[in-house]
Amino acid sequence: MINGEEVCINGDGETSRDFCFIANVVQANILAALSGAEAQGKVYNIAVGGNMTLNQLFRCLREALREHQIHYIREPVNMPFRPGDVRHSHADISLARKHLGYNPTHTAIEGIREAMPWYISFLTSRGKKTQVPVA
Repeated sequence: MINGEEVCINGDGETSRDFCFIANVVQANILAALSGAEAQGKVYNIAVGGNMTLNQLFRCLREALREHQIHYIREPVNMPFRPGDVRHSHADISLARKHLGYNPTHTAIEGIREAMPWYISFLTSRGKKTQVPVA
């Protein structure tokens, strides 16, 4: 999107996931490393505990770009569903809350807003265009 390239979404875009910003994952890993014996030997879901559709994710990314004066005007292209893809995914983070004291600090939207300047800067520093031509 930063480079104005076409965005493809598998399916109708209403597939949902529990997207998680990396700061939440780092927090969980630190908590796990510092936790006592009661937290060891368990499997934890680390996420936000919500869900967002691919269409919502697309709109969120487009809005985050607009906040940096990058105007992506295209609509996504819907491709066929991927065989075997799970339609909706929502993580149960209750064990991580209980045993690690995990509490997500960022929603997906907050994470995108925080990360977007880095992505724009990274692509700009590599000589990539960051303005979408009006089509």
